[in-house]
Amino acid sequence: MLTAPHAGLAAEPAGADSAAEAAAPAQTIAIGYLRRAEQGTAVSRLQLPAENDGEAGALVGIDDDNVTGEFLGQAFNLVQRRLQPGEDAAKGLADLAGKGVKFVIADLPAGALVGAADSPAAANLLIFNIGAPDDILREEFCRANVIHVAPTRSMLADALAQYLVWKQWRKWFLVTGSHPEDKLWADALKRSGARFGAKLVEERVFEDRGGARRSDSGVALVQKQIPSFTQGVPAYDVLVAADESAVFADYLPFRTWDPRPVAGSAGLVPTAWDPSNEQWGATQLQQRFERKFSRFMTPLDMNAWTAARMIGEAAAHNAGGDPAAAKGYFLSKDFALAAFKGQKLTLRDWNLQLRQPILLSDGRNVVSVSPQEGFMHQFSELDTLGLDRPETKCRFK
Repeated sequence: MLTAPHAGLAAEPAGADSAAEAAAPAQTIAIGYLRRAEQGTAVSRLQLPAENDGEAGALVGIDDDNVTGEFLGQAFNLVQRRLQPGEDAAKGLADLAGKGVKFVIADLPAGALVGAADSPAAANLLIFNIGAPDDILREEFCRANVIHVAPTRSMLADALAQYLVWKQWRKWFLVTGSHPEDKLWADALKRSGARFGAKLVEERVFEDRGGARRSDSGVALVQKQIPSFTQGVPAYDVLVAADESAVFADYLPFRTWDPRPVAGSAGLVPTAWDPSNEQWGATQLQQRFERKFSRFMTPLDMNAWTAARMIGEAAAHNAGGDPAAAKGYFLSKDFALAAFKGQKLTLRDWNLQLRQPILLSDGRNVVSVSPQEGFMHQFSELDTLGLDRPETKCRFK
């Protein structure tokens, strides 16, 4: 945030007035944060999302924006809007627009994001998608006023597949959840496996039948159920789980019939961020976040931080608070954001998806970072992750 004038100036009223005028920002840029109503779920209570998941990352990003903004006469603040259950996201967006917001960091599911982007209130706004991984939002339903900070399912799947293939773990046993988002994640994994030379030896569906695994008999139930479920599979190298709904995947490691590694939604997980990351200066970001909020930084926090920093960088490069100018800067050769991932982040002009490395984490350490060595691309190795320009179906609306 902007620093206060030095206390010593208070003894000289005229000097104090001059200092106050000099310190006053010439421009205040309000950044909106529009959040979905429902909280995420997790198998383990250690993984339940914090109440301020995402918002905390945006606030740290705004702190960083204000460090530079102080020298440029710019001040940034966050205007938060949480949707109520059943409330239309377009209404929340309109409320933010009514408060002078021109940039909106949005943590919304796919349908709500499209509805908000197509609403009248969004006509002069630039929206940053930090929560929806759906490839269709960047393809058939792409919008010219939505920049996608969150990596897609195809990017996450490609990052994982590259590493598994690099390890010569090419025979996959795929276990898919029974919810729609699980099937989308499974489709992305199957596409990536075929793309990089993996073989799917078997696929099984884990039906979500509810149940109380947190009861006294829950551990015993899981210990019997998982080995039985994974028995009788043809020889495979790795079990790949597609469980975006967080129903079963975390029960798989150390419980499968055959002693095999687990990847995907548990075990080795592809992610935009991991609190164990200490490379490329990430430790100082992690520590600043932890001092401010007394918890670890999540992938959603990192996506929100990245969006806030993109807005700050655009403002510092003469875009100010103008969304059109900011978008032009993001699409220019001048834009490259340092985000503690080993490579600078840039924007794909064909679908407004942010290029970025993907971390592969086991929950305690960053095991590897994709793209993996040897996966080449004529323009950027980061474009080996996700749908490339020749594959895109995006026609901006």
